Amino acid sequence: MLTGHTMLQSIASKVRKAYRTTVGAVDSILGESDPLLPPGALRDWVGHGDFKAIGEEFRGYFVELGGLKPDHRVLDVGCGVGRMAAPLTSYLKGGSYEGFDVAPAGIDWCRRNITTRYPNFRFQLVDNYNKAYNPGGTHKSSDYNFPYESDSFDFLFLASVFTHMLLPDLENYLSEIVRVLKRNARCLITFHLLNAESWRLIEQKQLPYFQHELEGAYVHDTDTPETGVAYEEIFVRELYQRYALRIVEPIHYGSWCERDEFLSYQDIVVATKGGG
Repeated sequence: MLTGHTMLQSIASKVRKAYRTTVGAVDSILGESDPLLPPGALRDWVGHGDFKAIGEEFRGYFVELGGLKPDHRVLDVGCGVGRMAAPLTSYLKGGSYEGFDVAPAGIDWCRRNITTRYPNFRFQLVDNYNKAYNPGGTHKSSDYNFPYESDSFDFLFLASVFTHMLLPDLENYLSEIVRVLKRNARCLITFHLLNAESWRLIEQKQLPYFQHELEGAYVHDTDTPETGVAYEEIFVRELYQRYALRIVEPIHYGSWCERDEFLSYQDIVVATKGGG
């Protein structure tokens, strides 16, 4: 009998395979006529991988791991150019979506192409400093208050955000996540988690990852540390406990360190607010 984790691995694999074999043909037919597909330059800004496939893959995780329901109020911290928002437009019936990011072009595109078609999807621009992604930002993420009321969201997620944030910023965001989530609501956050296995693989495979320790984090590049950030798993677990977030076990480890068995690319941590 398949375990829940094995079933999720199978679902993710099927989604990725289906999109790899079909998305090229569909895009060649539709061109840029797909209203929820950003132009190539914007898609490239959020990183490598198939834009649609990754969005659909994570929608599955939101539902299966995060317990997302069609009538939930959802917050996407670091929404980029709508990669996660687009597949949710056909799912959040009766619910709503809020997203914010530091990228003006991404927020502008989402407002013009998503909000105009789905008024329950709203996007906000924040001018927070990030050396890699918004070096001209005027505010510190370590001081930023999310522009939403306390206890107002049923589900919240960060996809590849804490993998680009240093500890003072991460801790403030974690505090704000707890503030805006309803009690017993869930959050889904991706990380690069360093533990015995990932350290062993990094050394064994001679991966050039996270060789520099920087104020509680590990980074690729000390000149622009936010390019890639990792944290010790034991430290992340302690942080979650400190902020009264109960991790829903197991953590779903990713392939970023070239594991043989994985769910997605980054490590996925799901937690419930108020779990002691």
